[in-house]
Amino acid sequence: MRRIFIIRHGNTFESSADARRIGARTDLPLVESGHAQAQRLAAWFAAQNLPIRRLHSGPLLRARQTAAAIAAATGHPLDGPLPWLDEIDHGPDEGQPEAQVLARLGPEALAAWDERGIPPQDWKVDAESRIAAWKDWFARKGEGADLLVTSNGAARFALLALGLPLANLKLRTGAFGELAIEEGAGVHLIRWDERP
Repeated sequence: MRRIFIIRHGNTFESSADARRIGARTDLPLVESGHAQAQRLAAWFAAQNLPIRRLHSGPLLRARQTAAAIAAATGHPLDGPLPWLDEIDHGPDEGQPEAQVLARLGPEALAAWDERGIPPQDWKVDAESRIAAWKDWFARKGEGADLLVTSNGAARFALLALGLPLANLKLRTGAFGELAIEEGAGVHLIRWDERP
């Protein structure tokens, strides 16, 4: 059996900071609480003693830092970043306070994004390419575990590629989802949005 863990990076803002839309054009490092989340993920994955095949991240620093913590704890080397695991581009909403984004787009547009992966107007997403990349990854053969550290914007397309939309496609920071692939039985969602 092959297992795929889709992991969201740790926090890039302290809890006291105003929420902002941060995407591919803003390469923030993890903050202290984000490093703590990365360490919790790392300890959890190390305790699972998984036969890790691959450990990839998206290209942004926050994803690479989270993946590096997991690599250090598990002893598995960090494989190169995968471009399709990059965060999306929020267009004119990049870096804007969440209240301002909500006022510009409206709650329906943000709900469509969170629940169905339909990007709001002027966001640069390329959903077809992202879905194709996830499908290609799922089609690969082999046994063991793949750990993919990414962003919330990219992670949702894994579920959409499988036709598995949930009530909410989001992964919280420091959370993960798990999929299982069994020969002849397809891909199954085991869990989503779990924090260790």
